[in-house]
Amino acid sequence: MNLGPRSVAFRVIAFSTVWAIITLVIIGTVISALYYRSSVRSFRTLLSAHLFNLVSSVSVSDDGTLTGNPDLGDLRFSEPGSGWYWSVTPVSSGLHGGLHSPSLTGSISGPRRAIPFDADFRRNYRVRGPGGDRLEVLESEVVLDTNNRIARFLVTGNRKELLAEIASFQHKVYLYLSLFGIGMILINAVAILLGLRPLDRVRESLQRVREGSAQRLDGDFPAEIEPLAAETNALIDNSRRMIERSRLQVGNLAHSLKTPIAVLQNEGRAVGGRRGKLVIEQTAAMQQQVDHYLRRARIAAQRDSIVFRTPLSQPLERLVRVMVKLNPDIGIELHTSESEIVFAGETEDFEEIAGNLLENAMKWARSEVSVSLHAPDGPGRDAMATLVIEDDGPGIPPEKAAEALKRGKRLDESKPGSGLGLAIVSDLVEEYGGTLELGRAEQGGLKIVVRLPAA
Repeated sequence: MNLGPRSVAFRVIAFSTVWAIITLVIIGTVISALYYRSSVRSFRTLLSAHLFNLVSSVSVSDDGTLTGNPDLGDLRFSEPGSGWYWSVTPVSSGLHGGLHSPSLTGSISGPRRAIPFDADFRRNYRVRGPGGDRLEVLESEVVLDTNNRIARFLVTGNRKELLAEIASFQHKVYLYLSLFGIGMILINAVAILLGLRPLDRVRESLQRVREGSAQRLDGDFPAEIEPLAAETNALIDNSRRMIERSRLQVGNLAHSLKTPIAVLQNEGRAVGGRRGKLVIEQTAAMQQQVDHYLRRARIAAQRDSIVFRTPLSQPLERLVRVMVKLNPDIGIELHTSESEIVFAGETEDFEEIAGNLLENAMKWARSEVSVSLHAPDGPGRDAMATLVIEDDGPGIPPEKAAEALKRGKRLDESKPGSGLGLAIVSDLVEEYGGTLELGRAEQGGLKIVVRLPAA
């Protein structure tokens, strides 16, 4: 299957791939945002729990000294520079002393601007810690006794750990989504290719019909493609009926003209003399013209519908044997390809092309004629088989090559003939979409190169 930019499979796969990427990116972004909000909320909830435990663990002695041995149950509060700190400092007069966690080895600067406490006498802000880490601070002022002595309680958490945990989660999310996306794209591509495979079967069936190896589209097609195959088969049947009807009409025309032409020829013989000879010549020309244009109509009718297959080795060898018997004084060399070459046309048409060219070469050759049949350069619908015929006769000057292909034109009246041979060959080759070239042979005579479509 062709997966070029104009391919339906390519476009569907490309569209689904882009849509899958956009969808997975949106999903990853939404999941990451939700996880970020949840992690921040959990982080602050943890700080709030530590703050509550800290407040519960501190009291005031009779002389106004802050006392207590808080244990918040987290070893990070014991590791210096961890970013997890707590401290208790007096706010009101009559209260002195202070407490802090073993992890706090320096001071924590307050907020750059005044941040008010909320209704629960709490506030949350971010500062730089002693080690330069970004800290999340939860702070509260609490009344400790009946004398309304107030202390400030502060708990911090290291935001670096929070952000590292969020980044790790996001990395895993995008990794898993990428693996899932690649698998989904591959499965999608396989499903699309398998889904479009019946179209390849239709194309292959049409190719077999065009090559003449099948008459109809055969196969078990899906329900979506079955109507297309049925309509195509109906079109093929209709085309075949039209061709058969055209051939019947051509045959009827040939049969209807045959008797009047024969009558005219008999009348010409009966008249005799110069006028009788003229009548006979003109009726013979009429017969040739009728045969030629009937043949052209037949080829045009079959060319775009069903291609016939004609192996070329046997008919060419048979023509060469006939020419050798008719011209024993002329030597013929035949060179053919080892592999069989198949002409995309009817045997009779190839025999007429090759027979006219061989007859022309034998008529003008002095002693030698060379015939070569070459295989196509490569596969494909545009492949051409090449027939080369050379002789050692006088040849045709390049400036007169086009004139030699004109119907009824004879460059030399010394040889018998009607001047129709090369013209008929040229028309036949043209009808099949081939080419005819006239040139100079190595032996000095005429070189004719004919290229015909290969099946």
